[in-house]
Amino acid sequence: MGGGLTHLDDQGAARIVDISSKDQTARRAVAGATFNATPDIVSAIFGGELKKGDAVAVARVAGIMAAKKTSELIPLCHPIPITRIAVDIEPGEKTGTISIRATVETVGRTGVEMEALTAASVAALTLYDMAKALDKSMTITDLQLMEKSGGKSGDFSRATP
Repeated sequence: MGGGLTHLDDQGAARIVDISSKDQTARRAVAGATFNATPDIVSAIFGGELKKGDAVAVARVAGIMAAKKTSELIPLCHPIPITRIAVDIEPGEKTGTISIRATVETVGRTGVEMEALTAASVAALTLYDMAKALDKSMTITDLQLMEKSGGKSGDFSRATP
């Protein structure tokens, strides 16, 4: 773990971190989430059978938009010039699941982990919204940073079981 909480000043008040002295480097983050529903709902989502329309396309765009708005949603995040966002939504490995993977890239002074996590979570929430008329017991789990590269703290990759 690093050297303390960087979002607090000497008096313990919240602050945005000064990144002006950091080098601009290529940075990338990948986050994932799992959407859990019945196999019939997963089939309806991928089959375009929802009354609200193409849930996968809408969730993908919602995730992209969310990544771009992260600094407006998370109070101490910097606005970042994002160079790439990809939101992949596919049937999960387990029956009744959907795998969401968001990749965000930039060349800048701070990382894009929060942007990737925000994209994955909003894409999952959008799937829920699109399918909630069918079942309210769907869940969203396993929101997590999968990997990151660039910056002073170096690379991270989540070990897979």
